[in-house]
Amino acid sequence: MAEKRNLEFFLLRYVPDAVKDEFVNIGVVMVEPAADGTGFVDARFARDWRRVQRLDPGADLEMLEALEREIRGSLADVKDREALLRKLQDSFSNAIQLSPMKGVLAEEPALEIETLASLYLEARQAGKREASGRARILRRMRDAFEQAGVWALMRHDIAAAQYTYKGDPLKIDCGYRPNGEIKMFHAVSLAGDVDAAKVLAFSYPQIAAGIAREEKASASLTAVVEDNLDRSDEAILFALTTLEKSRIAVAAVAEMPGIAERARVELRV
Repeated sequence: MAEKRNLEFFLLRYVPDAVKDEFVNIGVVMVEPAADGTGFVDARFARDWRRVQRLDPGADLEMLEALEREIRGSLADVKDREALLRKLQDSFSNAIQLSPMKGVLAEEPALEIETLASLYLEARQAGKREASGRARILRRMRDAFEQAGVWALMRHDIAAAQYTYKGDPLKIDCGYRPNGEIKMFHAVSLAGDVDAAKVLAFSYPQIAAGIAREEKASASLTAVVEDNLDRSDEAILFALTTLEKSRIAVAAVAEMPGIAERARVELRV
């Protein structure tokens, strides 16, 4: 396993009205602190401006596009973290703000920034296919746990924010704690939205670290996915690999009766 690298990132936020304090994330910048200036530095930007236009129909899109070009030029010229921040701040209009810097550990910075871009920049508007797919998986999960008589004993909608950072919107579907370990389960429809795997993979290492810190317990997470996925599909294969790299187990819906039976034994029902 490759050694994890210390990375930092911040978001670029479009804030058309400082009084209302409403914003849209339009970019993410990642920096790897390095004394010799050779660390990883890169940025990703929103793929389209529809979210910006919904917040501010009169937004100057040409200005935002020019800002993106300017920021990319700054990344090429400046490697020092503090100098980069100063240059970016000097370049912005009042409508662009930087979020607080956050740290993250990752083996592959290029993959991590793609995950962050998916998490923070893309419109999280799941289509009917994804919504119904995840709903079906979650229903099968609940049915299996109910038939085993353990659903009522489990935790539900476990908020990631209590273990990661304020504002994290992720909620893990369910879990229970046998013998000093918190076992969690989350429905993921890879046939409908492979990006859901990236979001889960991004948050889980921080959730596990938070559980160890706050509850003095180890953690495990199982992503429950559709049966008979086409593993020759590159997008699905990427999603499965991403989950595996974050040490998230993957189980098909058909495996739920066995998982629920194991929960029954461990919870001594």
